[in-house]
Amino acid sequence: MAVSCAEMALDGLRHDWSREEILGLFGQPFMDLIHQAQTYHRQFFDPNEVQVSTLLSIKTGGCPEDCAYCPQSGRYETDLERERLLSVNEVVAAAETAKSRGSTRFCMGAAWRAPKDREIALVAEMIGAVKALGMETCMTLGMLTQSQAQRLKEAGLDYYNHNLDTSPEYYPCIISTRTYQDRLETLRHVRDAGISVCCGGIVGMGEDRADRAGLLQELANLPKHPESVPINLLVQVEGTPLHGVEALDPFEFIRTIAVARILMPASRVRLSAGRTAMSDEMQALCFLAGANSVFYGEKLLTTDNPEADEDKRLFERLGLKFISPDVH
Repeated sequence: MAVSCAEMALDGLRHDWSREEILGLFGQPFMDLIHQAQTYHRQFFDPNEVQVSTLLSIKTGGCPEDCAYCPQSGRYETDLERERLLSVNEVVAAAETAKSRGSTRFCMGAAWRAPKDREIALVAEMIGAVKALGMETCMTLGMLTQSQAQRLKEAGLDYYNHNLDTSPEYYPCIISTRTYQDRLETLRHVRDAGISVCCGGIVGMGEDRADRAGLLQELANLPKHPESVPINLLVQVEGTPLHGVEALDPFEFIRTIAVARILMPASRVRLSAGRTAMSDEMQALCFLAGANSVFYGEKLLTTDNPEADEDKRLFERLGLKFISPDVH
């Protein structure tokens, strides 16, 4: 099911995808889908360049939410230890290390349902300190009010991450402590404040293809596509409700990357959680399918990530280069 450029809006992008169209993309022969995704990728990006971000948990554990995938939920018995909010100096030290390894964006996450205003003041200090290093900044703090989003913008925040996680239909199977509309409201507040949006989801949570299509439909039909679209492969953590769920077929994950690239051709599609379970060959196919961003460093918020040197070796084998720090 090829999509011609003539079918796109005048700005080069579409925001009116139907579920049937997206399922049609998923259902193409694998080689045709990859070719189409790579064609779109080359229209908007250097196909041999990858943007690199580093993610740091600035406040770990004890979250009141019941997200079925998350070891940070205070409702589940996992091995995760609760930790206090890091100091500005600790955050800066981690950002300096990330920059020295080639990261251009430093992402900070706190296990909150929704931050209090006094907590926004603390993270605003972190944003300013990381910006002073010449890095882009990203935060993921839970739900935001309009005034909180504006405060983060004033502090210099470049990106805010707030994932939709899955389709609206499957969402109640994963989370009950906040609604899908709550998530969309936070995205609206972030957009209205003038902050770039980082928004994607998680696959491999027991959903079906229609749900993966539904997630991508929600993202692609936002009034403006997220600038960054993280696609996470579920990392199963013992003690969480999704531990033991059937693993997703690797080719289905790659198809999801390819469809995301076709629907949102000007967005950076990021390989996020789950890369430790991916072979080099699987990751190479993801890059061929349109992924052009990764999280870099040995740890994401709480789960393992490939060693930095391991990523460097893979990039060298594939002829991929880190994006220049002055290109976002």
